[in-house]
Amino acid sequence: MAGIDLLTDGRIRAARPRPLPYKLRDGAGLYLLITPGGAKQWRLRYAAGGRESMLSLGTYPATSLKAARARRAELRSALEAGRNPSLERRAARTHSANTFEAIAGEWLDKQPFAPKTREKANWMFEDVLFPYIGSRPITALTPPELLEVFRRLERRGKIETAHRIKQRVGQVTRYAIATGRAVRDPTADLRGALAPHSRPLQCAKRPYRISCLPTCA
Repeated sequence: MAGIDLLTDGRIRAARPRPLPYKLRDGAGLYLLITPGGAKQWRLRYAAGGRESMLSLGTYPATSLKAARARRAELRSALEAGRNPSLERRAARTHSANTFEAIAGEWLDKQPFAPKTREKANWMFEDVLFPYIGSRPITALTPPELLEVFRRLERRGKIETAHRIKQRVGQVTRYAIATGRAVRDPTADLRGALAPHSRPLQCAKRPYRISCLPTCA
């Protein structure tokens, strides 16, 4: 791209911090912001819908001059096609923040679990749930798809584990409801859908076993 203010790697490397932030421009809206702390941050200014916007494209040298220019070309093509990169990025962030995996991780961080309990919970999420529903928006989860995840365990004879994992999913979705990111718990519609399981319970005198209905899970 022609222009007397085009950057070079040598000019970027030679740039030193100043008391106030300043810009090194590369043309077509792309510039490098040099902060007083010495950070070198790529920015792209553009106009969409009659309004000026700005996008962050990473930091130098992690994002090279060549990579920043390639990203500028990509974003300019998107603008010419009538798309707004800022809105698309915002939508992507919102989607990512509302996935089952993101909310489950947030919920898990708040639990005062003992080490063994946390280790088992991590296994349930990372090995059993995330590969199937981790990337799904939590509001899009349906009872049939959750049931299929639980029944994978049921078919392997892991009845109690299936119930415990159903319980964990319910805890996460109820946390999402409480924090305004979901409106209902789809596991509530699965009452009675899994085979009942037995587990030891303690009474006042001695342990005994009962058949526990899925409502206990």
